[in-house]
Amino acid sequence: MKCLASPASLKGVLAPVEAAALLASGMRRVEGVEAIEAPVADGGEGMAEVIHAALGGEWRTAVVSDPLGRAVPARWLLLDDGTAVIDCAEAIGLPLLRPEERDPVNATSRGLGELLLATLAARPAAILVGLGGTATVDGGVGMRGVLGTWMRDVPLQIACDVRNPLLGVRGAARVFGPQKGATPEQVEELEHRLENLHELASYRDRPGAGAGGGLGAAFAAMGAQLVEGAELVLDMTRFDERAAGAALVVTGEGEVDASTFEGKAPGTVMRRCAALGVRCELFGGVVGDGFDAHALSGRRAVAGEDLIRLGEQLALTAARG
Repeated sequence: MKCLASPASLKGVLAPVEAAALLASGMRRVEGVEAIEAPVADGGEGMAEVIHAALGGEWRTAVVSDPLGRAVPARWLLLDDGTAVIDCAEAIGLPLLRPEERDPVNATSRGLGELLLATLAARPAAILVGLGGTATVDGGVGMRGVLGTWMRDVPLQIACDVRNPLLGVRGAARVFGPQKGATPEQVEELEHRLENLHELASYRDRPGAGAGGGLGAAFAAMGAQLVEGAELVLDMTRFDERAAGAALVVTGEGEVDASTFEGKAPGTVMRRCAALGVRCELFGGVVGDGFDAHALSGRRAVAGEDLIRLGEQLALTAARG
């Protein structure tokens, strides 16, 4: 009996590859279960690792500036077909800062520009960038200060983990600023700054423009192609092929809420499983009211144990039919 462990990131707790290994280990406790580790991502935390787990490739490292300007090593992945895969969070991610250091008013995306330059030096055939998990809300000002205009022959594709526009009640500052440490007053300051980036005006309402603190709009202005990250990553990792004929797929993330079904990887997995006629179960470290999902304990310290236990329980119900 084939079962897939296909979690996304439990943000700040477990990366997708780690979560999949734990979930699958629980599934394997049930006799007769073939547990396949098939982690998923949507342009957020761990996208490059998810792609590496499925396709292999060579990890490379560059030293770049973190969101506050300090030197930090940042990994990127070179696939066999010449595609370079970059997670923004490697250079300018929120996890690089201690909670008391979070400062979206001063945090810069400069390090991402430096990472892109280092990647270009390797002469990739194409570049794929995942926008999730950044500590910045600068509309890509720091990045563009390093890169200037793209004006390069390397195709640039951007995996967006959200569909938010640049401005407004669903925009980069008001939705994501508080998560990155912004006070209500700072949120309004950040909104004003983004409004004044007139070179991004034509791209403000494009789905994903607000991803990465406005990096979506910045990349669009540079001529990059913005795509829904979950759809892209699931296609790259041949998710449908791996899930076909499975008795069970288990997916989930740190928090299940409305955004789970607005382009995030777990919601996309559920939709694809429904089309395949495959049973899919959803979990969340925290589950919002009104959502049908298995809630973990919510205790970060035992998240791994929670996933092992859940994998075993769900595989047992699948085995029993």
